[in-house]
Amino acid sequence: MRRSTAALLLAVGALAGCATEQAPPPVVLPGAPGDQPQVVASAAPERSTPVDVEADYVRMMIAHHQQAVEMTALSPERAQNPKVRALSNRIGGAQGPEIGAMRGWLATRGLSESEAHGGHGGHGGHSGHSGHGGHDHASMPGMAAPEQLEQLGNSRGADFDRLFLQLMIAHHEGALTMATDVLANGLDEQTHAMAQDVLVTQQDEIDTMRALQAEVG
Repeated sequence: MRRSTAALLLAVGALAGCATEQAPPPVVLPGAPGDQPQVVASAAPERSTPVDVEADYVRMMIAHHQQAVEMTALSPERAQNPKVRALSNRIGGAQGPEIGAMRGWLATRGLSESEAHGGHGGHGGHSGHSGHGGHDHASMPGMAAPEQLEQLGNSRGADFDRLFLQLMIAHHEGALTMATDVLANGLDEQTHAMAQDVLVTQQDEIDTMRALQAEVG
């Protein structure tokens, strides 16, 4: 009886932890024949891989946002359509502070922005995880290639508007893929909130940009 009571208390404690701290679900350990199964909370080391997943997401999303800010910085002198300029300003104005928030997330955990986790390369199917303390930007979902950025910088007027919308829609779609991945594989509540914001905000901007594509031709 003592063993089954202890197991019940462990289960209740684990469930209470889920309610307040969003802890992982309890683990049921089967006993020997004739023994009661034992219910225990997930061991703390089990969080090491999910934390790596989340840190990789934040690092990649910082680089992803930095490219978006770089692209939007081209609009004031090159965009022709005022709606394209306005949307570009909105994107750049939002993603700059988001980069700061993500850097803060890393800093509060004592993590480097460029640190790579040995043995965890490429979480959630991403092959963009570099083995040299950073990420291969070209293989991140939606990232524009250097030649595409050069072409965008050399464009003016309606040509710029069309190319900007094309590249930024692809860029946003890549961010949605990354956010969906960390929501499925990560455990950190703050990271989930950031990813959920990406899903809502950038899907809305994709819809706006697709409407603008029909307008600019």
